[in-house]
Amino acid sequence: MHLTSSLLAVAFLTSFGSSMLYGFNLAVVNSPAGYIKDFYNRTIVSRNGTGMNEEGLTLMYSLTVSVFAIGGLVGSLMVGMLVTRYGRKGTVVNTTVLVFIAGSLMGFSRICNSPEMVIFGRFVTGIHSGISLSVVPMYLGEIAPKNLRGFLGLVPSIFICVGVFTAQILGLHELLGKEEYWPLFLALVVIPTFIQLMLLPWFPESPRYLLIEKHNVHATITALKWYRSKCNIQEEIEEMQEEQRSLSSVKTVSVWHLLLDTSVRWQVLSVVVINIGMQLSGIDAIWFYTNDIFENAGIPAPQIQYTTVGTGAIEVIAGLIGCFTIERLGRRPLIIGGFGFMGICCAGITLSLILQTSVSIMRYVSVACVVGIIAGFCIGPAGVPFLITAELFKQSHRPAAYTVGGALNWISNFTVGFVFPFLQMSAGSYCYLVFCAVCLAVAVYVYFIIPETKNKTFVEISQMFASKDAVMESQSLSNPDQLKLRKMNGYGTLENGSLEFDSSASSP
Repeated sequence: MHLTSSLLAVAFLTSFGSSMLYGFNLAVVNSPAGYIKDFYNRTIVSRNGTGMNEEGLTLMYSLTVSVFAIGGLVGSLMVGMLVTRYGRKGTVVNTTVLVFIAGSLMGFSRICNSPEMVIFGRFVTGIHSGISLSVVPMYLGEIAPKNLRGFLGLVPSIFICVGVFTAQILGLHELLGKEEYWPLFLALVVIPTFIQLMLLPWFPESPRYLLIEKHNVHATITALKWYRSKCNIQEEIEEMQEEQRSLSSVKTVSVWHLLLDTSVRWQVLSVVVINIGMQLSGIDAIWFYTNDIFENAGIPAPQIQYTTVGTGAIEVIAGLIGCFTIERLGRRPLIIGGFGFMGICCAGITLSLILQTSVSIMRYVSVACVVGIIAGFCIGPAGVPFLITAELFKQSHRPAAYTVGGALNWISNFTVGFVFPFLQMSAGSYCYLVFCAVCLAVAVYVYFIIPETKNKTFVEISQMFASKDAVMESQSLSNPDQLKLRKMNGYGTLENGSLEFDSSASSP
């Protein structure tokens, strides 16, 4: 099936207005760090008559940075409830209110002399990112035809890289990197979200959600005709109904039931491994330590901000390479190759840091390894875990799987940010060997356990895992009292079945 303008528009709108904000918020606080600390100090002096010591200011700034991850964890735990209640598109649209609240808090914080508004604004925008990181890939994975699911599934990861890159460019001293602009810089998140809010409501909801969870055949047909070019949608509706019949329950399962369900234990374990591995791969530590490595390589301090922008450009290019090759190469080569290459580069950083005092060229090897880790991450591990989470589960289990994957992602993110400085102090140059081991372990796990999901339907993927789980799903495929469609003028119509539906309840 061909890529239609409607599919491309939804992928760009959801990624631009939601996923990009995650990348932007990761990097936005780096450039104005000194100005934010000065603002905190001045505000406390005006309130108490005395300023804060350096440790206190660093703690407040660290809270400003890390509260984003705490918000992300809170948001990820809400995903299952929100997508079941409001739908996939409905959740993306309704949660835009969080961005406007956060943008207002951060934008007016200096006028109101309130550091608390900056910190709470970061927390609220973290909640939005925690929801978006799971819902956007879920929505795109469900509206995409199987031959384009990989391509559309990686569009959000490209926009995350674009968000980081945008924050790095706008943070340059020549643009918004001046003291008077930092509240505006933090509040810029409202612009992409406003554009998304104006346009996204005109597009339909996920057809799978409309048929399998809402039993709304009319709305499903309307949505599929909107998202597909001139092709027979009957086959796709029948595939959705096959999935519907294979579900032991049309009701969405809870996280607790997902963890107890032995029929999906390999899928759950796979989501746990790749989501934890994504954050424990050392990518956050690399971003944290990039400036120091560049300084050690002899790059002059004033030039480091431009070098950092260069790494942001590499992220975007690597993300584009992953997006345009995933349907040709498949998921496994990108994720195995990405993690494997990152593992080699982590070992390379350790080697270069140990030898750089005696071998001068090693300083440049460390820079090359940093670039290699970032490129390796953005080609596969940055986006494929979110895509695979959608592909490994059927409709009833998918929201709970995204809740588990998202929560582990944010917990791991927070853990690395908190533990890495201590790990660095105790292990020195050898700390990157820990990340090397994690990367290689994840690559080996994916190689032996996770099958290739390219061009497979969700039912076919479940059947591939059924042999591992030793569960005969065919027993649940024989229920005759299900909704059936027969061909009428090329489209589906109700034949007979016990499921009632209301065609006006979930119009797109």
